[in-house]
Amino acid sequence: MDAPRFHIEEIRFAERDVALRLPFRFGAATVTACPQVYAKARIRFPDGRTAEGCAAEMMVPKWFDKNPVLTNEQNFEQLRFALRDARDAYAAEDDAQTAWTHFASNYAALQASARARGLQALVASYGPALIDRALLDALCLHTGASFASAMSANLCGIDIAGSGLADDLADFDMPGFLACQSPRASIAARHTVGLADAIDDSDALPDAPTDGLPTTLAAAVHRYGLTHFKLKLCGNTAQDIDRLERIARVIDGHAQLVTLDGNEQYADADAFGVFLDRMLSTPMLWKLAQKTVFVEQPIRRDAALARSVSALGKRIPLLIDESDATLDAFVQARTLGYTGVSSKSCKGFYKSVVNAARCAHWNAAEGTARHFLSGEDLTMQAGIGVQQDLALVGWLGLSHVERNGHHYVNGLAAVPEAEQRALLKLHPGLYELSDGAVRLAIRGGQLDLSSLATAPGFATGKPGAGISWDAMRSVY
Repeated sequence: MDAPRFHIEEIRFAERDVALRLPFRFGAATVTACPQVYAKARIRFPDGRTAEGCAAEMMVPKWFDKNPVLTNEQNFEQLRFALRDARDAYAAEDDAQTAWTHFASNYAALQASARARGLQALVASYGPALIDRALLDALCLHTGASFASAMSANLCGIDIAGSGLADDLADFDMPGFLACQSPRASIAARHTVGLADAIDDSDALPDAPTDGLPTTLAAAVHRYGLTHFKLKLCGNTAQDIDRLERIARVIDGHAQLVTLDGNEQYADADAFGVFLDRMLSTPMLWKLAQKTVFVEQPIRRDAALARSVSALGKRIPLLIDESDATLDAFVQARTLGYTGVSSKSCKGFYKSVVNAARCAHWNAAEGTARHFLSGEDLTMQAGIGVQQDLALVGWLGLSHVERNGHHYVNGLAAVPEAEQRALLKLHPGLYELSDGAVRLAIRGGQLDLSSLATAPGFATGKPGAGISWDAMRSVY
């Protein structure tokens, strides 16, 4: 396919509130509710035809900017600014451009605009991340292409050499890399164990919901047949070791793969090294340690890229997540000993593609498989948010992805029944009707991606994606 050029006629945002059925604690933050924002974009082609596309993303507080002085509402307003700023920049373009060029031509200016307001680079990425998905959905629906076929044929028009955004890939065969990707039919759901989660009935929350869904890790393992796990760390070595021992008792007979997430809770490499020494020398954690494939962002972002972690990285692979704030962050992190980077939809799907290409490029040059991309979550919810993220990681060939939204939110119970029915009809393998609502279906620890690989659009299936747009508030 040639990469079509188009103008952006309109970008609109709407929100709906999402209440968590269980508190989700990561790092020093505990989330019980937050908004989910939806984007709808209308694009116009040179022949006058138009198309609409959409996307959705949670507005999770205390992740993009972890400044404890800020309230949750101030965190939300930071993200709303990023959305408005990106919308204004994209809509102001005079010339028709490819989907990639809309992103690439605005990247530096939007980062600078956020920086001038004292905002984190992760915040700056939030607006383009949502808009780029909506634009690609419109483009795919216009051509009748699925996300997988569009990406493999470079319908976006990704042109690294002409963008100046990833000079390290100037000689890399990006079209060849895109063409060789093949979407997976299924993927393992890597279950998040948050710091406030009950491990078993002995510490079940006294006010736990009685909605038929699991409220403990043990119950979740039983219901979903889980085999992959992501375990949050708090940064206190004694507390982390004690909690990991309790978790190990529940998952040792089930776990095939484990990852740990530090969420920036360790002050520096030395502090994390103390934890790693304890973990690797604790007999009760021997099996868990053998199955742990990497540790995600253990060191706070202002120190994570300040010095080499190569010694630690030789003991256990380290991945950057919050430190992956700009397009060149993984390049810098690699020189310091990090070998992994997260794919997270709120940071932009183009960044995931670029970093996946880097892994392929570096591994081929070294003759190794050291560098890797991992799919991570930000309480992604059922609907177009989770669909688009799964379509991305499935096309990139990842074998597992962190999923946690289904555990902390009661599926689609809070949205209109018509929307629930529409999503179930569009993606019958991905969703199920159970316990009174349509929800993500995890069977034997796996998610069925078959409908996402073939559905027109960016994993939506049809214009509007079956979403009840009139049931949301339009605020900006």
